Amino acid sequence: MKIVSACLAGLNTRYNGKSKASAKIMVMLAAGDAVAVCPEQLGGLPTPRPPAEIKGGDGAKVLNKKARMYNCNGENVTKEFIRGARETLKIAKECGATEAVFAPRSPSCGCGKIYNGSFTGKLRDGDGVTTALLKRNGIRVINEEDL
Repeated sequence: MKIVSACLAGLNTRYNGKSKASAKIMVMLAAGDAVAVCPEQLGGLPTPRPPAEIKGGDGAKVLNKKARMYNCNGENVTKEFIRGARETLKIAKECGATEAVFAPRSPSCGCGKIYNGSFTGKLRDGDGVTTALLKRNGIRVINEEDL
């Protein structure tokens, strides 16, 4: 069993209220091999919502209270991102997921590369908050682009 980003499952859960449907993800869902989640929504953020990025590090640093999450309006949304990561982990455990296939570059779901916190489209090495928490708990995470 896998968990997958809800936006890749065709649900309009992205920050801009749109989806980024993936044919490969849709096949997994149709076969009953995956469960769709949106960490931002699970954390209580609305859709659409202002884009958010990690300032001062990556998801692991956010979980360690060494970095924070801010949206483009300067609002601290760290609590919501951590809450969403924890809720996603609960769902993964409940459905027996051993792997997650997530949207790339996301401050929640990004794996390997995320936006650098400047809201300029530049990337840095690192994982999003949810990815970092799942990896800490033994769940393999890959980007949908790597399927």
